[in-house]
Amino acid sequence: MANIRNRNGRWQAQVRRQGSDTLTKTFPTRKEALAWARAQEHKIDDGRALVRPKATNVTLGDLLDRYRSNVTPTKKSAEVEGYRIGKMLRHPLSALPATKVTTNDIVRYRDDRLADVSSETVRQDLVLLRQVFDVARREWGHSIICNPVDNVTKPPSAKPRTRRLTYSDLRALAEALATTRNPVVRQVFRFALATGMRRGEVLRAQWQHVDWQNSLLLIPVTKTDQPRLIPLTPVAMRILDRARVENRPGDKVFPITANAFRLAWQRVKARSGVVNFRFHDLRHEAVSGFFEQGLSLPEVALISGHRDPRQLMRYTHLDAARIAKKLRESK
Repeated sequence: MANIRNRNGRWQAQVRRQGSDTLTKTFPTRKEALAWARAQEHKIDDGRALVRPKATNVTLGDLLDRYRSNVTPTKKSAEVEGYRIGKMLRHPLSALPATKVTTNDIVRYRDDRLADVSSETVRQDLVLLRQVFDVARREWGHSIICNPVDNVTKPPSAKPRTRRLTYSDLRALAEALATTRNPVVRQVFRFALATGMRRGEVLRAQWQHVDWQNSLLLIPVTKTDQPRLIPLTPVAMRILDRARVENRPGDKVFPITANAFRLAWQRVKARSGVVNFRFHDLRHEAVSGFFEQGLSLPEVALISGHRDPRQLMRYTHLDAARIAKKLRESK
């Protein structure tokens, strides 16, 4: 069936047939576009239209590469998604002709990945693959009748993490960080732990957004698309003071790319020997610490950026021993 859509005040008609190139033409009115599309469909059905067969040598890898070049850069998570696509391109699935990838192929890919990575990583892989097939079908004119990812059962969502850093964890990480060649890596770790900011937010922090007089930091780009202004602890301010002296001049507070930090952080974790720990767990640790310091839920939400209290509580894992001590001291 023809697809008619409005593009910048004009009407574009697209006629697709399996195994053939998409026919596209733009008209000033919807009526004209619809009439042309119906005429083309009748010609194809009657064998009177010259329809060039669609090339079948375009692989899934070609689509992934095109998506990475054209679509990924428009996203806030561009660097992470580019890395994910790079992993996909090294899998045998990417060598298959794009129009011949089946649900069974995606299932095999899912099971292969589950043997090496977490279920949440595989879920994100499948979401991305679905988007790539959809864009290729809707916007790039590829003859993909059904999205092969649609009927694939996704792995269950990961359970909320409850990981808290112990004293020995902190000591091991501090020792590993002390041997890293780039001091910015240590600064990013400590600042994330002091503020509860996401890794991307920390790496994008700019000097122009620091209010030194009032100990505030503006975060203009966030995951929720809601800029927020957060109060900084004395520890966070001392980290900024030191970074201002140690780091090379520039707009960024922490001059390191996301990929360079990711690689450095992997080496730090390996040297530390701390297991079952992710950088994002620092956000859990910081948020839980804010509550243990006596901050109210609205106050913590102001810092963390959580708009839903239920979501905020998923990030909060209080230390029962500390609460018991506080109860004893309150008598």
